[in-house]
Amino acid sequence: MNASTMAEHRTANQEAEARDRYELLRALGSVALTPPPGNESVWQALDLSPATGAEHTEVFVLGLPPHAAIYLGDEGKLGGEGLDRVGGFWRALGLRSPEDADHLGALLMLYAELGLAELLADNDRSVEQLRMSRQVLLHEHLWPWVPAYLHAVAGLRVPSLAEWAALTLAAVVEEHEGATPVPLLPLALREALRPLAANDSVDDLLDTLVAPVRCGVLLSQRDLQAGAAVVGVGFRRGERRFALRAMLEQDAPATLGWLAERARAWVEVHRGHGSDPTTEWWRARAESTATVLVAALEGER
Repeated sequence: MNASTMAEHRTANQEAEARDRYELLRALGSVALTPPPGNESVWQALDLSPATGAEHTEVFVLGLPPHAAIYLGDEGKLGGEGLDRVGGFWRALGLRSPEDADHLGALLMLYAELGLAELLADNDRSVEQLRMSRQVLLHEHLWPWVPAYLHAVAGLRVPSLAEWAALTLAAVVEEHEGATPVPLLPLALREALRPLAANDSVDDLLDTLVAPVRCGVLLSQRDLQAGAAVVGVGFRRGERRFALRAMLEQDAPATLGWLAERARAWVEVHRGHGSDPTTEWWRARAESTATVLVAALEGER
């Protein structure tokens, strides 16, 4: 085999491997986006035990909705500027921004489509444009929140979706490791409101703790319910902000102590996801939150 043939063989193998990666990401996105039984064939293709409709709802509707706006928006809620930011990316590609433009499933499938289009492009300019679009999507709209989100999904301990989360995290990490490093932080992190401060009011504390981008911590309803049991207070069902307020009103020192422990745990979670600027930003934010909560706890004693 001459040098030219060997190079062609390597290129063909690389393209096949890339195609497999993108097809995997498309399938993983479909799992999140399409509830059972509509995605049964996708589960089979992934060789994963399928989630039931109840499990899919528990994780993706009630527990941890997979929308970037919740994790990158200053209010920790659906819609708002977080959704607008992602919608702008779709429109920049010349696509109509769907209602669920910031849904993890939609974003993974869009990433896969960009990658597959890149493989089929027949000129260098198109290849480069598609590659850049794909990397912007990864840097700005996936990597800033997906590793932490998938860790939280695994923590819900729904076996089928914990397996899905592990496979999705491995796939996203592989894409990140193969991407060209970007020294500038994603826009959502650069524009995020300041972290928790020692002189913040209770309302400020609550606003910060339900917005992951402000505190570096993801607190699901199940986390709060488990925390209430650990602290020994009643759990108020409803919005997380109200549940947290009820916990603080019943036993502020114990609740602050539990929250500080959760923040410290998230410091280690972020540390485990690498040392790139985005991950370090999240780690530092969780560390800052833990420090302020410990100081607040000391003030309660």
